[in-house]
Amino acid sequence: MNAKRVELVTPVHNRREITLQCLRSLSRIDRTGLKTHIIVVDDGSTDGTAAAIREQFPDVQVIQGDGDLWYTAGTNLGIAAALERDPDYILCFNDDSIFDAKAVRALVECAEGNTESVVGALLLLWDQPHRVFQVAPFWKTIRGGWQHRTQQTVWTVPAEAFRVEVIVGNCVLYPKKVFDLFGFPDPRISAQYGDAEFTARVRKGGWKLLIEPRARVFCKPNDPPRSVFSLGWRKALDALFVDQRHGNNLIHQFRQLRRTGPSHFAGAAAFFLFYINLLWRKVRRPAEREPELAEVYAREPHKLR
Repeated sequence: MNAKRVELVTPVHNRREITLQCLRSLSRIDRTGLKTHIIVVDDGSTDGTAAAIREQFPDVQVIQGDGDLWYTAGTNLGIAAALERDPDYILCFNDDSIFDAKAVRALVECAEGNTESVVGALLLLWDQPHRVFQVAPFWKTIRGGWQHRTQQTVWTVPAEAFRVEVIVGNCVLYPKKVFDLFGFPDPRISAQYGDAEFTARVRKGGWKLLIEPRARVFCKPNDPPRSVFSLGWRKALDALFVDQRHGNNLIHQFRQLRRTGPSHFAGAAAFFLFYINLLWRKVRRPAEREPELAEVYAREPHKLR
């Protein structure tokens, strides 16, 4: 059987040591039955990232950006270059990922067994490697849109691939056909979170989104978000109403929710309910037990694969 051609794509910016750590982990993966090639889009790094990659990993293709691409456009530039090499699959990943040796093979095996599917890895935290990170978000309009599960571990998720509503883009395997059918992630909707917009669009187009629990990838925990109001009132107003690339920008958030939600109406409603819920949580934070994902899918076995 011919080896499956997998292009691995990541955009990077000024995280040289983190990027090199990721590439070191990829140098050790099991490539049985695979032919892999890595593309790094260096979006204007000033810390020597590109030079270090070329020196330590000469087989990695480096594409230079101008520093104005951000995540979504940087990923798209890498995808376009990958498609020129006629791959079977394109694996988009974040450079703060550390790959288990069998992760890429597991993703490809899952995709091969499930036609018209996009497959994400089981994301785990660097500092708590048993804890699941941003896997299987679910939509609740009344709670303000997408909700993350925060209490899952490697022992509470299903043992086999399971369907999700959206895939966080830290590590996602796309068959080449996806881009022929659905285009690319849309940077106009989100400069930073094009993965959520794109995978939601693919699911609405009739494809399955799966998480393969055998494909384990360890990720850097998110840095605590800085309050927009700590920027000073002028910069805060710019972030909220002008700079649509800022994570707190209200226009950005509104567009993102309308595009990724079940409907435009549900997305718009979630936008306003999010801030109502935010104020409510400041007053009261009721304790809630989060059901184990394995329990959830045991009750709904049709959502497995």
